[in-house]
Amino acid sequence: MSTRGSTSGVVYVHSSPSAVCPHVEWAISGTLGERVDLRWAAQPAAPGQLRAECAWTGDSGTGAKLVAALRAWPMLRFEVTEEPSPGTDGERFCFAPVLGLWHARTSANGDIVVSEDQLRALAARSRGGESFAHGVDELLGAAWDDALEPFRRAGDGAPVTWLHRVG
Repeated sequence: MSTRGSTSGVVYVHSSPSAVCPHVEWAISGTLGERVDLRWAAQPAAPGQLRAECAWTGDSGTGAKLVAALRAWPMLRFEVTEEPSPGTDGERFCFAPVLGLWHARTSANGDIVVSEDQLRALAARSRGGESFAHGVDELLGAAWDDALEPFRRAGDGAPVTWLHRVG
């Protein structure tokens, strides 16, 4: 792995059917270029489902590649974060069944970054305060936060697997 463009992040698989867990590990392994053995635990927010998380390091853009690999299973609930690196914003991806994928840029402290163009477009299409507030919620991924929060809380204190992308 080159140090130029190197970053890190976390994959949170909030819920997965047990039969899909090996496929999730293979997808992450293939993306990172090394074998991944996640520590799966019961997901109390979805009986019969499992959860796992892993920290990773790799080149900028690895977060998006992980998301592309995990989207093969639409029944998963997951999040992928990528820390900012020199010249590159951080990113946060959330996926929930029914809602699909949400993505945003993040600042150095993890806040969602809303661009000037996004705000101008929202202001232009909003018909009033309530419409504007709803648009801000969409930009900030409020529906995904609402859908995933019970699954996040269930994982508090869970073990993390540390991974490094090679090559």
